[in-house]
Amino acid sequence: MNFSEQWLRSLVDPKVSRDELIARLSMAGLEVDGVAPVAGEFSGVVVGEILNAEQHPDADKLRVCTVNDGEQNVQVVCGAPNARPGIKVPFARVGAILPGNFKIKKAKLRGVESFGMLCAANELQISDDDAGLLELSADAVVGQCLREALNLDDVSVEVDLTPNRGDCLSLQGLAREVGALYNAPVQLPSITPVAAQHDEKVAVELLSSEACPRYVGRVIKGVDLNRTTPTWMVQRLERSDIRSIDPVVDVTNYVMLELGQPLHAFDLAQIKGRICVRMAHENEKITLLDGQEVCLKTDTLVIADQQRALAIAGVMGGEDSGVTVGKTTDIFLESAFFEPIAIAGKARSYGLHTDASHRFERGVDWQLPAQAIERATELLLSIVGGSAGPVQVSEDVKHLPQVEPIRLRAERVKQMFGLSLADEQIEALLRPLGLKLDKQGEGVWLVTAPSHRFDISIEVDLLEEIGRLYGYDQLPVRYPAARLAPQSQPEAQAQLPVLRRLLVARGYQEAITYSFIEPEIFATFHPELEPLKLANPISAELSVMRASLLPGLLKALQHNLNRQQGRIRLFESGLRFVGQLENLKQERMLAGVITGLRLPEVWTHGKESVDFYDIKGDVEALLGAVGDSHSYSFVPCQQYAFHPGQCARIERNGEPVGYVGTLHPKLATELDINQQTLMFEVQLDAISEGRLPTFTELSRFPEVRRDLALVVNAEVPAQQLMDDMRAAAGEFLTQIRLFDVYQGKGVAEGCKSLAVGLTWQHPSRTLTDEEVGAATEAILTSLSDKFGAILRK
Repeated sequence: MNFSEQWLRSLVDPKVSRDELIARLSMAGLEVDGVAPVAGEFSGVVVGEILNAEQHPDADKLRVCTVNDGEQNVQVVCGAPNARPGIKVPFARVGAILPGNFKIKKAKLRGVESFGMLCAANELQISDDDAGLLELSADAVVGQCLREALNLDDVSVEVDLTPNRGDCLSLQGLAREVGALYNAPVQLPSITPVAAQHDEKVAVELLSSEACPRYVGRVIKGVDLNRTTPTWMVQRLERSDIRSIDPVVDVTNYVMLELGQPLHAFDLAQIKGRICVRMAHENEKITLLDGQEVCLKTDTLVIADQQRALAIAGVMGGEDSGVTVGKTTDIFLESAFFEPIAIAGKARSYGLHTDASHRFERGVDWQLPAQAIERATELLLSIVGGSAGPVQVSEDVKHLPQVEPIRLRAERVKQMFGLSLADEQIEALLRPLGLKLDKQGEGVWLVTAPSHRFDISIEVDLLEEIGRLYGYDQLPVRYPAARLAPQSQPEAQAQLPVLRRLLVARGYQEAITYSFIEPEIFATFHPELEPLKLANPISAELSVMRASLLPGLLKALQHNLNRQQGRIRLFESGLRFVGQLENLKQERMLAGVITGLRLPEVWTHGKESVDFYDIKGDVEALLGAVGDSHSYSFVPCQQYAFHPGQCARIERNGEPVGYVGTLHPKLATELDINQQTLMFEVQLDAISEGRLPTFTELSRFPEVRRDLALVVNAEVPAQQLMDDMRAAAGEFLTQIRLFDVYQGKGVAEGCKSLAVGLTWQHPSRTLTDEEVGAATEAILTSLSDKFGAILRK
């Protein structure tokens, strides 16, 4: 928000320098982003009046003007197209210095002498307008210093407010803050109710009172829109970065800046029947004031008459019901309180952002609409004339905000800030904010927040206000002290830091991505799920909560590939969100993506790219961190976003806990990833729980090993054979290892040969050949019966 320093100081003047005021505002949480002078540095420029303007004898585009500068009449040659007798304009006398250290001297233009210069707005850096001379108001005093006449010794201050401080999106709100910071008196605008001069009303019906519980309107008849907005109002608007349009629009914008309440004026003649505040109908359309036609969504609140929608509530009015200069004579002025959630995100969903939506989304004082109507009426009648009707208030009390007292304890102030304040000091800090303090005893109050401070609802909000007004830089500094005892770490559990370090040791880098993603990517990864949509997303591309960490990691991988990083390993831990609010599941997940070379580029080894077994090895390392890797298995499966035939489901004792595999080629093309990418995602809680290690005495007796080459159908997973071999081998089997897989000459079509090494060892004696042979025979029999496996010859 931009505002004029002079305007603010007309409401509250703390008698401090500009720099100190700006620094104090920033330290109080109202961060000042910029301070810009409203005009350039110049001197010697006064209000001049053109008495005569004649064509230059030797130049078609120049005029020879006679200018009264308040002391004498001087001759000035000017090329501005609007130079004409009777207007008052800025006049730079000889010797004046304009912005850029440009000094005005006597000159001769095409043979005619010129004693000074008539100035355009851009030449004085007042605005970018270079179409002609800056025309001043008719009541400007000839000869007066221009800086005084236009109040140019002013600055426009840009303040960046956090979303919870919507009450400061007005000069009244800023004045209250400055008054509280400096304990200075505040002169808020005096609002005098305007008596009704006629009885005409417009009936109002609140069909969506939960979204609009209060609607205030007033008919003003006989306005003359050909009148001009006063210079002082135009200046204040322009210095707040709002362009002057016409008197009615200017007044509504001015009251919005002054009080914080957006208003809108309709052409009364264009309202058909009563006003109806309702949700938009299916496929209902409206042409907005900016000329854009939009098809309204059914969750959009609108202001309508009996035939059509007149405005998107809290966002923008419609073109056909707007006020038009030269046509409108009667207006219907509206001022309403809209529930912030009902307005949040609506402007953005139509590609809009307006001053009104910016305020309504953050919250507007629900007791302000009637005051704003009175203030706007008073200003309108003084500018465009007319007669006002009665103020109409339509409301549904049960949906208006309810203010509950908050219990405040002085001991919490000391606990929070390490600061001992007397009760009188706490009251002196809080009362200037408009808070009502009802003392309940020593160091205890019941505090009621004013309607404009809707961000204060719990005790810690009051503590924040105390710290803010006392001054964050004045709070005592001390180091926290605590008696910390070592925490026991369960041996059967792998904490997240352990898993993080393990992945980092394997070449990964940790990434942190948004918890919300694009709806299209969500549908690609989880077409069977309905996404949880954000009520007020920061952008259309980040509008649904993620049900997987992989979309964000793939975006990060794509970002790195676009910056010539060919070998990438990223991982992330965080929550995924499955279901809607009433049945939402938030699960801790761990995910990773890899692409590029298997090893960094070095002359000692080749340039092989990563494949499925590289990422499978990383996942197996994670599963082994809890000492229970035997309970996990990898089962071939088909999963959305994974390459068909190159995806495995990770199971623990038969229960799925994650997936690992290759990115689907179609999705890789959509994400502009042009090299093979592999990824995994596992449930963190499922892989963190393991089993306690146990000691088994080492055997002193020799091992016995048998190698088996088995021919089996190529579709049979090797893991299934090895699990069956382990079950049939007996209790003394200590190791089973797959050391070769072969398909080709000597092996039947559609089959594969698996070479497996089996090792037995008895803890207290040497195993006999008969025992090992019997175990081997049992294995072969079981494999033959279940899988049709035979020994390779």
